[in-house]
Amino acid sequence: MSYTEYASPLVERVASREMIELWSPQKKFSTWRRCWVALAEAEHELGLPITLEQIEEMRAHIDDIDFEAAARIERETCHDVMAHIHTYGLVAPKAKGIIHLGATSCFVTDNTDLILMREGLQLLLARAVNVLARLTDFAMTWKDLPVLGFTHFQPAQPVTLGKRVCLWAQDLLMDIEDIEVLLLRLKCRGAKGTTGTQASFLELFQGDSEKVKELDRRVAQKLGFESSFPITSQTYPRKVDTHVLQTLARIGESVHKFGTDMRLLQNRKEVEEPFGEKQVGSSAMAYKRNPMRCERLCALGRFLMVAPLHAQFTAATQWLERTLDDSAIRRISIPETFLACDGALILYQSIVENPAVYPKVIEKHLAEELPFMATETVLMECVRRGKDRQQIHERIRQHAQAAAHRVKVDGAPNDLIERLANDSEIGMSREELESILDPCRFTGRAAEQVQEFIEDHVRPVLQRHTSSLGMTAEVRV
Repeated sequence: MSYTEYASPLVERVASREMIELWSPQKKFSTWRRCWVALAEAEHELGLPITLEQIEEMRAHIDDIDFEAAARIERETCHDVMAHIHTYGLVAPKAKGIIHLGATSCFVTDNTDLILMREGLQLLLARAVNVLARLTDFAMTWKDLPVLGFTHFQPAQPVTLGKRVCLWAQDLLMDIEDIEVLLLRLKCRGAKGTTGTQASFLELFQGDSEKVKELDRRVAQKLGFESSFPITSQTYPRKVDTHVLQTLARIGESVHKFGTDMRLLQNRKEVEEPFGEKQVGSSAMAYKRNPMRCERLCALGRFLMVAPLHAQFTAATQWLERTLDDSAIRRISIPETFLACDGALILYQSIVENPAVYPKVIEKHLAEELPFMATETVLMECVRRGKDRQQIHERIRQHAQAAAHRVKVDGAPNDLIERLANDSEIGMSREELESILDPCRFTGRAAEQVQEFIEDHVRPVLQRHTSSLGMTAEVRV
């Protein structure tokens, strides 16, 4: 790398080598050539004067691209597709005259973008499945551990740690299903000509519409798609980009939610992200254990969540059959959103592979709040014993407020149970009251919900993608 030139942090610090290579110039322009080969093959099969020798020559030079020659020609022509047509012709001189026959620039640029997005989605799907597998292990390990629940970030009825993990897993499960559906719906642009009318191909095939339709179908299949979009302008519908980036943005929502929750829990010293043996939390405060990975995860999540705006503005401003102001923004927004999403899922997996859980701290925090939560059970028991509900409610309210004042103002332990035990109107012994404080009495079906959710909803997804499991999550910095 050059230290005198800007380098994208997404490449240097965030994304995997696989995703970086997917959006590389080599992959992009080799795929352009694959598109040209597919077009030539289909045109040959349907009777146009293109020889197998020409096609073989094109196939033999798909990957050996002279980037310097292409850049030189582009500076002269100010047209990247024409530059690469000429560059391809230099290494495939016998095929030079039939490369790009009947096509428009978007034949290679748009079909390639769709191919790369499809491969990117497949990679993200595999990464998300691996995160889901780790979350499954995390949830099952701690499915029974009672933890203090929170609503409004105020103490609420206890849940279990496994149940909380399932909230994160369910978000990711929806994202996985979104990617699966999107991959099924994704089509290529096909061979549609300059404004989508297929006029140039109709001319080549001397007015034979059936051959033109068959050309489009064969090109789509050769590029690995079941079909092409039935209607296009010069480009495929730019709303497709919105659908793709919205899917990645929803992953951004999921990773941000998880990262935020983990940062809150790390503040409470209940659950922490992994911390390296030589890791430094602060240059000044040597004791710090900052949730660095989760903070980065939230930052990437925010980047992902705004990405669809680029695609939405582009789709909304494609004048009539096409305007070129879509090009520059798409060169940035599509690859970088995929790189960011890839990096976010790598971070996510690295966190849930080995999180630190501190049951004693969790138990302490729960014990501090559980007396307040037990008051409804105490009230019901008093009514069952013949007490007046409204009178008992008022007694409990007064004691609860006094105990809360003692905790918050004096910094003293919660003495609510002692207060209730000493109140003759309540009429319950300390032993009876303490028997109510078993945390498992307050978690409802949480542990069963974890088991059911994993078995009924998560396992089938993991089984569908067994071949994707086992990916590592290397965080480079």
